Amino acid sequence: MAKGDTFERHRQPWTAEELQKLHGFAKKGMALKAIAKALKRSEESVRDRAKQDGLNIAKLR
Repeated sequence: MAKGDTFERHRQPWTAEELQKLHGFAKKGMALKAIAKALKRSEESVRDRAKQDGLNIAKLR
């Protein structure tokens, strides 16, 4: 991995399968961090996509 690259999949478009999983995880009430890890995406990416799709992601403190 190159220096400065935090995610291998930087700025990759969302696949239909990923979106399906995101919606499923959100419905189950999974935490943002857990969803991000499961999808191998940044929390920011997951949060932005969820907002775009009108999904509510549980924020665990």
